Amino acid sequence: MEKISAALRRIKPSASMAISQLALEKKAAGEDVIALSAGEPDFDTPEPIRDAAKRAMDAGKTRYTAASGIPELKAAIARKYERDNNIKTDPADCFVATGGKQIIYNALMATLDEGDEAIVPAPYWVSYPEMVRLTGATPIILEADAAQGFKITSQQLEDAINDKTVWLLLNSPSNPTGAVYSAEELKALAEVLRKHPQVMVLMDDIYEHLVYGDTQFATMVEVAPDLQDRVVTMNGVSKAYAMTGWRIGYCTGPSWLIKAMNKLQGQSTSNPCSIAQWASVEALEGDQSFLTDWRAAFGSRRDFVVGRLNKIEDIECLTPDGAFYVYPSCAAFIGKTRADGKVIENDEDFVMGLLAEQNVASVHGGAYGLSPYFRVSYALSLPELERACDRIEAYCKGLT
Repeated sequence: MEKISAALRRIKPSASMAISQLALEKKAAGEDVIALSAGEPDFDTPEPIRDAAKRAMDAGKTRYTAASGIPELKAAIARKYERDNNIKTDPADCFVATGGKQIIYNALMATLDEGDEAIVPAPYWVSYPEMVRLTGATPIILEADAAQGFKITSQQLEDAINDKTVWLLLNSPSNPTGAVYSAEELKALAEVLRKHPQVMVLMDDIYEHLVYGDTQFATMVEVAPDLQDRVVTMNGVSKAYAMTGWRIGYCTGPSWLIKAMNKLQGQSTSNPCSIAQWASVEALEGDQSFLTDWRAAFGSRRDFVVGRLNKIEDIECLTPDGAFYVYPSCAAFIGKTRADGKVIENDEDFVMGLLAEQNVASVHGGAYGLSPYFRVSYALSLPELERACDRIEAYCKGLT
């Protein structure tokens, strides 16, 4: 007998993980696949961070910790928020989990009930609406296309809020578009939120350190400190420090919610990996100078990929201000025919054809709530990106 819960039946599998898995399977079969589907830096975790993990193991720091994290890491998190974001918070109001994803999951599970609503701007990271659905609440999707820089307006937010609204989920820099909300844009959203004191904000800052050119990173509590008592400011070590496999996310938020999240984590996963926590102390407190070189490398890759894709006839690609993704439009190819004879009816058909014909893995815009686009990660070396763009061009030229 098979029995799946109603809660699990409400959600879909992660499309980005599914396509990445297809790419891995093709690679394992000996095919020359270029994976532009995973959101993962190609740099190694910096050596001082790895050394800190070794020291922790040698010192026997391999046992259970408090469910919400070791005091040393929570203190480092509080110092990071004050140093980098001008957010004053107490270590007791900081929280550590097994990746940023669990921070979001815990916050939503601790607060949402059936009948509640959470506002999710689209394009969105694939897990946001699914986590909301898992709780029994309803995600309210606000679309923001390329014409508005993939960012919602204050008027859109005002129009979406009602007495059922509990959360606004905001990600800047954005996965999948790389869009970055400016301080002024966040202030405009804050003006709306002040009218609706029941609405909390989950500010996903996981790509904070990956902004380019003259772009300045800003976060909600930094620009609207009066809202601090209803904002969860989330971050992690995965993207900035190339620690995706270490699985450490963290946040600060109102005391009552941090306690609720701790209660949930204590009865589910308990503490994150002790060794990864000690490594994360070094990540947050140690030398940050390598980030300058990494940003320069990502910036060069961004400029190359945007320039190269825009040279392909009928591809339109905005230049993002942050993260390591681009989100080009493939609207002109809807209705064309692939080499296998299949008519492209949507962006998923487009990316699946690209994988089948050219062994380039990307993710369709439908997975992120806004079509017809596709997401390309440029967290690969320039030679690999050159080969990938050549293949994308060949694929597009072959569509009839």
